[in-house]
Amino acid sequence: MKMERKNVWHHRKKEEIEAFSKEYIEFMSKAKTERMTVKEIKRILDESGFVPLEDFAGDPMNMTVYAVNRGKAIAAFRVVDDLKRGLNLVVAHIDSPRLDFKPNPLIEDEQIALFKTHYYGGIKKYHWLSIPLEIHGVLFKNDGTEIEIHIGDKPEDPVFTIPDLLPHLDKEDAKISEKFKGENLMLIAGTIPLSGEEKEAVKTNVLKILNEMYGITEEDFVSGEIEVVPVFSPREVGIDRSLIGAYGQDDRICAYTALRALLSANSEKSIGVIFFDKEEIGSDGNTGAKARFYLKALRQILKMQGAKDSEFVLDEVLENTSVISGDVCAAVNPPYKDVHDLHNAPKLGYGVALVKYTGARGKYSTNDAHAEFVARVRKVLNEQGVIWQVATLGKVDQGGGGTIAKFFAERGSDVIDMGPALLGMHSPFEISSKADLFETYVAYRSLMEKL
Repeated sequence: MKMERKNVWHHRKKEEIEAFSKEYIEFMSKAKTERMTVKEIKRILDESGFVPLEDFAGDPMNMTVYAVNRGKAIAAFRVVDDLKRGLNLVVAHIDSPRLDFKPNPLIEDEQIALFKTHYYGGIKKYHWLSIPLEIHGVLFKNDGTEIEIHIGDKPEDPVFTIPDLLPHLDKEDAKISEKFKGENLMLIAGTIPLSGEEKEAVKTNVLKILNEMYGITEEDFVSGEIEVVPVFSPREVGIDRSLIGAYGQDDRICAYTALRALLSANSEKSIGVIFFDKEEIGSDGNTGAKARFYLKALRQILKMQGAKDSEFVLDEVLENTSVISGDVCAAVNPPYKDVHDLHNAPKLGYGVALVKYTGARGKYSTNDAHAEFVARVRKVLNEQGVIWQVATLGKVDQGGGGTIAKFFAERGSDVIDMGPALLGMHSPFEISSKADLFETYVAYRSLMEKL
């Protein structure tokens, strides 16, 4: 009669969990930005026999294809029948909270060269002080040449940091919002003045070094996207090694498990994954979930299958499509458990979490999954022996947040949020359970096959 939680470690083979976790850690060590994540996912798809949609020339009722959007978002589909029957999709986002270089970032102050940044997404600013940081990104020169920049990710590289104020001079109490200013999140770039230079000699020396390394000038930063992320490598956490600590697990943990599910699922219905940029800042822009790039890919497939009015038929496709919005949720953190409704809060190690709704206050700005669809999802999970739990984002009126689920619901699909619970979400070192990681993969694969 009662619904009871199950601990994954009691029901799965430890060897399976550990093997899957090892491969995930390797993936996360390479997927540090959305561009780097797309590049790694594309590599895996290529090795698995997927081809770019524009290059496909085979049977449109039997295709394994992918489409990349501006190097920051990617969709992959395994089509096995008429697309009008719909698909089983798992969608997720691959951007994470971070710091971005400002368009004109380099300054000199008190003979120290600094890179000015603007934070991206919801962060606690003090998390980013006095930790080692690395930078990754691209610059496009005036002639259109693309320059990739990666500094800090190799053992021989220098790293960057944003030094905090020492406690001896930081006695004044203040609100967090007043004490830690976004404008002060500046990386130390150097301190050596260029010989013979009188004005901004340190800044000029940094520019000289960058020019020697990459052939770039200060103006090239204007057409650049340089992201600042923690140096921390993914690591096992705890004496029992049951947890994984890594930057960017929100939401690349869902992207990885969905990708692995796509590659291993044996479905009689067409299936796919779509991974988006810009979720952490509202899904705006032409690489976010509000954009139409994946719809264009679906229309291309419909045309290949002979659809005359692909725009009209696309509505039918989306209405017949079931979507799992893969996103993480907040696990109960013992020192802070008072922010949760413990009866509806997920725990580490107790499986994938079903999140019927997100939003804030009175369920504002959310997809509230229909009871009929939740029942279908629950039936599949139970029949396939998947270990799952329910989740909400804290107590009512405690806070709130959103996912990309609502954007698919707006297009007519049934959608529910589902993913593993994390500790320290949006921090530079988020914590997941190896057991929940594996169970999320099992859940996504089961739903791709049976939903």
